[in-house]
Amino acid sequence: MCKYCIEEWHPAICANKINIKLKKGDILFKEGEPVEGIYFVYSGNIKVYKQWDNDKELIIRFAENGAILGHRGIGPNLNYPISAAALEPSVVCYISMKFFESTLKVNGELTYQLVNFFASELRKSERRMRDLAHMPVKGRVAGALIKLQKQFGTTPDGFINIVLSRQDLASFAGATYETVFRVINEMVQEQNIRLSGKSIAIVNQDALAALRQQGK
Repeated sequence: MCKYCIEEWHPAICANKINIKLKKGDILFKEGEPVEGIYFVYSGNIKVYKQWDNDKELIIRFAENGAILGHRGIGPNLNYPISAAALEPSVVCYISMKFFESTLKVNGELTYQLVNFFASELRKSERRMRDLAHMPVKGRVAGALIKLQKQFGTTPDGFINIVLSRQDLASFAGATYETVFRVINEMVQEQNIRLSGKSIAIVNQDALAALRQQGK
C-alpha cells in the first residue's frame, strides 16, 4: 500500500495501521467471519485456505512479504470467504476497512493496481478449478512443487525454500494426505525429486513439467 500511495498519505497510514505478531499456527481470520479490515504481510508466511468437505482444507495460496490478505472480503458480502493462518512466526499490518476504502478514493494508482491484482487472482482461480477437475493427482502434485519453487526459490542445497507438512502439501495440491504420500514416494523412486526430512528438492524439472501438462 505504501508503494502505490502518494507520499502525502503516508502519515495517515502510519496513524491508522496496527502491527500484529503471529506465532506458528495462529489464525488471522476464519471463513465466514465478518470483515473488519485487511492485512499486509510484513514478514513470515501465511497460508490462505478454504474449507473442503467437513474436515479438509484447500490451500489457495501462500502469502509472504508484501502480500495482501483479506481483500476477498471487499464488496457487498462482508464475510471472509476464506481463512488465513501463520505457517511460521509472522508480522502483519492491519488496516480497518473504513480507512482502506478512504485510501482507495484518494490514491488512484493504488486502486488501479488493486484492480489488476483482482484480475490476476481471478485468472489463477479459474486455472486452479480447471486443474482440480481435469488434472491427475500426480500432475497436481508436480504443479504444486513447481509453483512453490518459483515463489520461494531454493536453498543453497537445492531444496525448495519453504518447508511444508505433507498435509499442507496435500491441501495445496487438492488431494488427500495418503495419495500425496504415495505420489511423493513414487517421484523419489523415479529420481524426479529428493527428500531431506520435510524438505523437497526438484531433481528433474522437465519430468515434473511433463506431469503437470497431463490433463491440460
